[in-house]
Parts: sequence; C-alpha cells; structure tokens
Amino acid sequence: MDQLTTLDAGFLEAEDSDPHVSMAIGGVAVMDGPPPEFDAVTALLHQRLSRTPRLTQLLRVHPLDLSAPQWVSDPAFDITHHIRRAAVPKPGDDHALHRLVADIMERRLDRDRPLWECWVIEGLAHRRWALLMKIHHCLVDGVAATHLLTSLCDDLPSPTRDLVPADPVRISSWPNPADWLSDVVGGVVGLGNVAAKAARGVLDIAGGLLSRSPSGLNGPVGSMRRYTAAEVSRDDVDQICEHFGVTVNDVALAAITASYRALLIGRGERPRRDSLRTLVPVSVRGADAVGVPDNRVSVLLPCLPVDEKDPVKQLQTVHSRLTRAKGSGQRQAGSAVIAAASLVPFALSAWAVRALTRLPQRGVVALATNVPGPSAPLTVMGAKVVRLMPIPPLALQLRTAIAILSYADRLTFGVLADYDAAPDIDVLARGIEEAVEQLVELTTVPHRTTPLGTLVLLH
Repeated sequence: MDQLTTLDAGFLEAEDSDPHVSMAIGGVAVMDGPPPEFDAVTALLHQRLSRTPRLTQLLRVHPLDLSAPQWVSDPAFDITHHIRRAAVPKPGDDHALHRLVADIMERRLDRDRPLWECWVIEGLAHRRWALLMKIHHCLVDGVAATHLLTSLCDDLPSPTRDLVPADPVRISSWPNPADWLSDVVGGVVGLGNVAAKAARGVLDIAGGLLSRSPSGLNGPVGSMRRYTAAEVSRDDVDQICEHFGVTVNDVALAAITASYRALLIGRGERPRRDSLRTLVPVSVRGADAVGVPDNRVSVLLPCLPVDEKDPVKQLQTVHSRLTRAKGSGQRQAGSAVIAAASLVPFALSAWAVRALTRLPQRGVVALATNVPGPSAPLTVMGAKVVRLMPIPPLALQLRTAIAILSYADRLTFGVLADYDAAPDIDVLARGIEEAVEQLVELTTVPHRTTPLGTLVLLH
C-alpha cells in the first residue's frame, strides 16, 4: 500500500472544499485519419495503460484522517469502466471538440473506482479522431500526466529528453529530524541560508494570498466549464527568445499577459499592476522520476504586467519578475512547507490544508502552468498525432486557468474557465496568438539596450 504525500492529498482537499470543483487534469491527442474500431482501441489502451499499476488502484481514506490516504489494489478492476466513447456533432470543428472537452472535464471522477478516464472521440472534421486522457491531480502532476498520455502512443519518446526541462529546478527541502545533527555539523551556515530564504518565500506567498486583486477574474465558480485552445509556432517562440534574450516560459507568460490585458479592457476594467497575480507551478521532478505517478511541484506567485501596454516592455517585465520571484525563496517555500507538513501527524496537516482551501482567497486570479512535451511527432495505431492539447484544473476560486504544452513544432495553450464567468474565453485564445505574432514582428525592429538593461525600440 502506498500513502499519498501531503501535496497529493491536498488536491483532494481542494476538490472537497467546493462542490463545483473537479480536480482532474488532462490532455487531448488529435489523430489524422478515420478512427479504428472501438474494440481495437480498447484492447490497445488496456495493453499500454497496464504499464502503470497506479491506474488499477483505489483510494482508501482513513476515518478521522488518522493516517494519510492510501492507494490499494482494486479487486474488481474493469477497464471498460474507464474507457468511454463519444462523438462530436457535425461539422466536428474545434468549437464542437472544445465543448465536449469542457463537458467531460466539469464532471468529477468517481472515487469508488481508480481515478482516471480515457475517452475515444469520433466525428472530428477532416476525418480525424481523438483520445482524451482525464486523471485526478492527486495522482499526477502535469509532467507525469504528459508522460502517461504519450505512453499511449506507438513510438514512445525518451522521457529524459522530451518531458523534462534541460535544467530542472532543484529545490532544497526542510531537514528531516533524524538527520538533523549531521546536517548541523555538515553545514550550519548553508542550512541557515536555505531556511531564511524559504521563510522569506513563505511571507511572499502568504502576502500574495492575503492581498485582494482589483480585477473580477476570481470568485465563486459554477459547475459548468468552457474550454478553448491557442496554438503558436515553436520556431516563432524560439526566434523571440533569441532576439530578446528570454526563455520560452517568458514568451508564453508574456503572451498570456497580453491576452488577459485585452480581456480586462474588453470587460471595461482598467488593468493595474496587481490585477493579475498568477499561480505558476514549478516542476521539481528529476529525470529519474518522469514516469512516477505523483506530484512534484512548487509554486511562484508573480504579478503579470497587464498594466503595461508596450509588448516588448511587457516581455522584459515578465522576465524580470519571474527572475525576482525565483530568487525570492518562493520555490524553496513551497518545498519547505510540504516537507515540514510531512513531519507532523497527518490529521493536523489535513486539517490545516482543509482550512486553507476553504478560505475565500481573492489575491490570486489565474493559473498558468508550462509542461515540456515530446519534441518528435507521435503516432497512435499508425495514425499521426497532429495536435496535443493540455487541460488544466480549475479550483480555489480561480475562474480561468491556462496550461501550456510543447509538441513537435507547436506550442499549445489550453484554457479552461468557468462557464458563466468567462463567456469571452475566446478572447484569451486569440490574444495569445496575436501577442506572439506581434512579438515576432518586433524582432525585425532595431533596438538597443540601455545600461539598466531596458530594451528601447528605434523607430
């Protein structure tokens, strides 16, 4: 029997805190060509999903939280309970597919069974079909979910090469009491610096959660969802990175910033410096744990600069704020808090997480998570995978969430939103694509760098 970590169990608490929330994440693979026979797809999925034993296990919760929930084998496991079939109405365009994705993701997974579903979707335009993998966040994070989705493909990518950043973030954890003495002897100064940095990060995160955003982007969510997606060229993103000296994540978040700015202005709101404090998960998963089904993330809480109109200044501000957030101790804070929680009885940590997830937080208004995907084209049953679309969760009074996934020569942004709070969700998708197009155009405009590092366009 495997116990859930404090972080894994926290996603269950987040779901339990709001009856309108489903803490499932997912991905959609769209294949070229007509769909194969459903029985053949079922047999293939049964074969390939059996490589992950966690998918045949149930969640066992102990009374009064006397110990952490555990994964136990399901003696009555039947894969036909988890593989579903659906078809979109004609003409089978993106709008119809997005509507079906939203309908599937808004429903909670059945906790009396293993916490996942796989949907075979037929009727797509251009003689295409799709697979939607839906899995509870308590079981996997974005990197592990992407690995699981790509494991359904014919030619598996190298997990080390394709699914983990070249320089993964390493986060120092809080010391275990059993090793406390040796830690002290080995490096009191270093430990003190890590603890102090983590403490500052805790204060930064707490301040962000306790502040109140002036925008209307967060608040109570309903039971229905909307989904849409945006796609941009990876070559365009790389061109922007090289020209302005930033990262892929900087470009993605700058495009998101520009799209939220357009959304706020379209709603008649004046974008302010603190209008878009965003939850940005940071992976702490090493290359040796890509296929491990669990959660290994910390967080950053930067304010994305929706108050800035100029796209180049917007990009540079995103870069500087992320750099500052990474150095502030926020990454260490998330790891330290989770490690410290594991040292106390689970009942106490569960009570604390339960209380925090029920607070009506109004400081954080959006989620943006970036997951590296496979760089080589994939196939399923011989059919080329033409698109991979990520699906983020929606919880804790965040009315919109965006997941970013790279695949082959594209970068795809999957946007999930509350149905009633975001009828203008397509503004976000269009805004992301237009922001990248604008930054590509600006790479042809001469500029110089001031002594302070600010880019100045030369017209």
